[in-house]
Amino acid sequence: MTDPVPDPGEAVAVYVHWPYCARICPYCDFNVVRDRSWRAEQAVLVEAILTDLSAQAATIGGRPLASIFFGGGTPSLMRSDDVARVVETARTLFRPQGEIEITLEANPTDAEAAHFGALRAAGVNRLSLGVQSLDDAALAFLGRNHSADEARRAIDVAGSVFDRLSIDLIYALPGQTVEAWAGALREAVAQGFEHVSPYQLTIEAATAFGRAYDRGTLVPPDEDRAADLYEATQAVLGAAGFEAYEVSNHARGVAARSAHNLHVWRGGDYLGVGPGAHGRLTLGGARTATVAHRRIAAYVEGVAAGTPWSESPMLDQREAAEERVLLGLRTVEGVATADLAALDLPMASGPVAGLVEDGFVRIEAGRLAATARGRPVLDAVLKALLT
Repeated sequence: MTDPVPDPGEAVAVYVHWPYCARICPYCDFNVVRDRSWRAEQAVLVEAILTDLSAQAATIGGRPLASIFFGGGTPSLMRSDDVARVVETARTLFRPQGEIEITLEANPTDAEAAHFGALRAAGVNRLSLGVQSLDDAALAFLGRNHSADEARRAIDVAGSVFDRLSIDLIYALPGQTVEAWAGALREAVAQGFEHVSPYQLTIEAATAFGRAYDRGTLVPPDEDRAADLYEATQAVLGAAGFEAYEVSNHARGVAARSAHNLHVWRGGDYLGVGPGAHGRLTLGGARTATVAHRRIAAYVEGVAAGTPWSESPMLDQREAAEERVLLGLRTVEGVATADLAALDLPMASGPVAGLVEDGFVRIEAGRLAATARGRPVLDAVLKALLT
């Protein structure tokens, strides 16, 4: 934490939520629907997203554009022409400062050179590939619609088109051994990615896995095994030259980090457009949490009526400071202590001092950050700080 941490300032990022998926994965609790080739509906949704983007830009003014992120769902199912329209609209409404990062999440089954090339021509310059595993048994368990060989082919195609590539992987599967996971990580690293996002499998209640867990037919690894798998993640990726700049994100060098995610974690403003998209905007001097209508039809109708958000509460100073802690402590750079004034947390006594003494957090250059010891138990650290 010796280098100064960039201030997001007045810049705004854009998050675009594309809700369609070829298949709904059993672990997913995102706002998604099956893609049944409803092209007419999707064309209407694109127009609503563009209208929503323009309306929100009019509300906040012509600010610098930090980044664009297409998430979902599966935005690689979008027509490249529609991606280009969203990118061009955002660039017109805001002020890009040099070349900005434009990320799109992709599924391996969409890896056709022509399609990826069209997305690149549309402005996408960073691809996040949702591989999740390079093992066929694990992919079948996760309900993915691609094989390990198809994933490897997708990696080759993506690498021939995009300079910046990230891979998503899921671990802590039932019965998964440390040795098997370490081997999977090494294979992923060998594919040449500069950014790896390994996520521990989380069992969410409103999912097929959540129901299986309630029935007792799905048993995730216990805490000790999960901790061993986490430590293996750090060891393998660290040895390969990756830094864990965030709890679930590892990059080879500063340039390989996700600029969009860092903007969010640093407390920057961002627009959320698309069904169920979340945003954070400074409106009337207050941090405002926006949530778009989840159902596609409700979102389209809401945009047409000038009411795209199902909720938009203004955060008070304490709520905003709590959010800064929740986001900032996930990163290696932590959070500025000055941002925590509303929490009445003295840095030299109370819970902060105890966590420093126990080696879970550190204070350096005016910033509070979780240590390597504190990050695996971050939930407990946050509970100690915020309750």
